[in-house]
Amino acid sequence: MAGIEEVAKKAGVSTATVSRALSGRGYVSEATRSKVRGAASELGYVVSSTASGLASGRTRNVGVVVPLLSHWYFSTVVEGAETALLRRGYDTTLYNLMGGEAERRSVFTHFLLRKRVDAVIAINLELTVDEVRALHDLRKPLVGIGGPIPDVPTLALDDFEVARLATSHLAGLGHRRIGHIGGGREFDIDFHLPTTRRRGYEVALADAAITLDERLIRPADFTMKGGYVAAKQLLGSPVDRPTAIFAASDEMAIGAILAARDLGLSVPRDVSIIGVDDNQQAPFFDLTTIAQFPRQQGETAVDLLFAELGESTTAPTDLNLPFELVVRGSTARPQE
Repeated sequence: MAGIEEVAKKAGVSTATVSRALSGRGYVSEATRSKVRGAASELGYVVSSTASGLASGRTRNVGVVVPLLSHWYFSTVVEGAETALLRRGYDTTLYNLMGGEAERRSVFTHFLLRKRVDAVIAINLELTVDEVRALHDLRKPLVGIGGPIPDVPTLALDDFEVARLATSHLAGLGHRRIGHIGGGREFDIDFHLPTTRRRGYEVALADAAITLDERLIRPADFTMKGGYVAAKQLLGSPVDRPTAIFAASDEMAIGAILAARDLGLSVPRDVSIIGVDDNQQAPFFDLTTIAQFPRQQGETAVDLLFAELGESTTAPTDLNLPFELVVRGSTARPQE
């Protein structure tokens, strides 16, 4: 295989320029970078990540830690982060914490502390002081997505305002009996998302002078099946059933739509339904939702991380993640 000297000779540049052009570290004009890459491709030259790491002290690998990869939101955030890292010539090592607390301890006390990653992105994990300190002691930059972590730059979605906006949309249409399908207690852990979204729902009701009715609230597990079961309970009685439902995720909202249909109810004529996420299935169910742009969240986290690594002079100045109401056909004014 050709060496770096041959690439430099063919491109008409120095070996240092070849190294900068192919590693992504240091300034090289786009014209020179293109010329070097063309020469390397013709000669079959591949940068040795091991040699590069020995020279720079970097592995060019970032650890991404996620609580549940099978959920659409988490997998899409990871996809956005991985794409952004690849553009910068970095590999991704994924740690999926489905195994619970024991697996989490193993990741944070063993795997991440080895010299296998340059930095860490934690997605929706409320890290402990010890977990943060262990990484900082080894000078491994750390950024988070999901909520505030002391001494860690973290991108945060205002889940209170997300829920308030969703519920206010229903109240603004004229609904007075608005149900809520939220996460059960077992999901009220990192950043307390179910509790926060329920508070947003309750405050929106109060803002609209609607009395809270606990009978219109059901817990679920953020899955389509969970939303289906909860909606069946809410909509099963013909007396005092809600005319609208705010579900804390699109998957639960889609489950609610299917439950309504199985009960012979029409969406939105008999019941309006809104979710949160704007996942890939939402348009097919004509679901009104609050979009939170998870792919963009992953990309922004990488921008923030590279500023922490010192490989970028610009970092996101606003750590509040964007969201917006997407109105489709699953919500409408209640029938007279």
